[in-house]
Amino acid sequence: MSTLTLRIWAWPLALGILTITGLLSALVSDTWGDAWSWVGLGAPVAVMLWFGLRRHPVRARVHGSHHRS
Repeated sequence: MSTLTLRIWAWPLALGILTITGLLSALVSDTWGDAWSWVGLGAPVAVMLWFGLRRHPVRARVHGSHHRS
């Protein structure tokens, strides 16, 4: 696996594995599985909220900007 592929897919794979293990533990186990399901299903939601609600600075367009003179 190349370094670029690993850099691109590492976090999505980790979040997918967390989600799958959280779903499975919620379905088949009690006590510790309940706690893990909260972690496994809550972490991807927390990551999405973090990046979704973050304010991005306004960037000037470099390509495709049209200035009228």
